[in-house]
Amino acid sequence: MAHKISFLSFLAILAALQLATAVDYTVTNTATATPGGVRFTNDIGVEYTTQTLASATSFIWNTFQQNTENDRKNVASVSVFIDDMDGVAYASNNEIHVSARYIQGYSGDVKTEITGVLYHEITHIWQWNGNGQAPGGLIEGIADYVRLKAGYAPNHWVQPGQGDRWDQGYDVTARFLDYCNGLRDGFVAELNKKMRDGYNDGFFVDLLGKTVDQLWAEYKAT
Repeated sequence: MAHKISFLSFLAILAALQLATAVDYTVTNTATATPGGVRFTNDIGVEYTTQTLASATSFIWNTFQQNTENDRKNVASVSVFIDDMDGVAYASNNEIHVSARYIQGYSGDVKTEITGVLYHEITHIWQWNGNGQAPGGLIEGIADYVRLKAGYAPNHWVQPGQGDRWDQGYDVTARFLDYCNGLRDGFVAELNKKMRDGYNDGFFVDLLGKTVDQLWAEYKAT
């Protein structure tokens, strides 16, 4: 009987944990009358996008080593909108807006491309940004690092070692962060954790024992 009660208690705790970490995802196509909106419906779809958001969230928590609710941002819901707009996509206030015009104009595998875009954008919702003190290029680089590790880096990205500055952003910084993570497994997770309350370049020294400029120079020399 004791074993049964213990097992039932375990199930109750597990259910509570699942409830506590549950995130509500909604996807709305506001551009259904446009060619891009039609292509979204036909080639990607609401159901797949919703599943991708959940998978991406789980992947991000794992990448950032955020194993408990206290490690993460308190986000109850994430909404995606397919809008008739220019650009590619942006995230703001737990919302992700994706361009139907970009979807329409994309010439390759649009489902894979938008999956990568969603991984990038939802990273912005979950990552810490140093209370606004971190370089924008680093913020974008971490988002593309997640996209890279998830296997959705497009062919047009720079190759490892390319780029002009470590904080150039996006694929350049993502490749550099991947190099740094190779020097210390979990580096990006620890960097993100440090960025919860602020930011300074000294975080690289704390974690890797070298300045970010030293690391960049060594990265460029590899």
